Amino acid sequence: MDLIFGASLTTDLSRDDVAAAYPWPDSGPWVRAMMVTTLDGAAAGPDGLSGSISSAADQMVFNAVRRFADCVLVGSGTLRAEEYTPMRAKPEDGPARAAAGQLAAPVLAIVSGSLELPWQLPMWAESTHRPLVITNSAAAPERLAMASDHAELVVLDEVTPRAIVETLAARGLRRIVCEGGPRLLNDFVRSGSIDELDITISPTMAGSTGSPPTQLLPSPVPFKLASVMAQESFLMARYLKEQS
Repeated sequence: MDLIFGASLTTDLSRDDVAAAYPWPDSGPWVRAMMVTTLDGAAAGPDGLSGSISSAADQMVFNAVRRFADCVLVGSGTLRAEEYTPMRAKPEDGPARAAAGQLAAPVLAIVSGSLELPWQLPMWAESTHRPLVITNSAAAPERLAMASDHAELVVLDEVTPRAIVETLAARGLRRIVCEGGPRLLNDFVRSGSIDELDITISPTMAGSTGSPPTQLLPSPVPFKLASVMAQESFLMARYLKEQS
């Protein structure tokens, strides 16, 4: 993988090079949105999964961004579709995370109103840190009880992007990776809660049904290109939100 636009152009990037190309700011909170899209704007392939339009290079960036994150934030629909695996500590990253005052591994946080979640997944019991489930005060009592058996339950009066970010930051989870799905990302952009967009352009076309519809924003939100990596016709771009 090569860095073709950025501070210093580099070829044949290592795992550490890729992580360095996606730095986290010292202050926070900082919310990164991650997504992969086809040339015609689909967020998934015919199987409904993002993996079918991804690549080894995209996964390398995906892992690099997660590597020093405090929290991976995801909507319940994406969690179900992608069948998330446990968030486990990696010994090779332990010293750097400890030096930065971070937990041993990112905490997985799931946003769900219905609390209809795949409780059979190993990630609930096998993650290094107990996952968080963020929901609203209108959730059914029996579903709240089920959620509290599997995760640390966070009940908010109103589940908004800003309330989510403030809640996570209050727990020391400042470096937040929002992995979607599209509706959750749309809500975060609409509220002005996205600081950075890390997007992979897959050199494929999947058709117009690859992504669920989302509500149009009142006006476009401008971002500035920070870097671009390329491998096998895939483009991995990093954008920072323009400061007003």
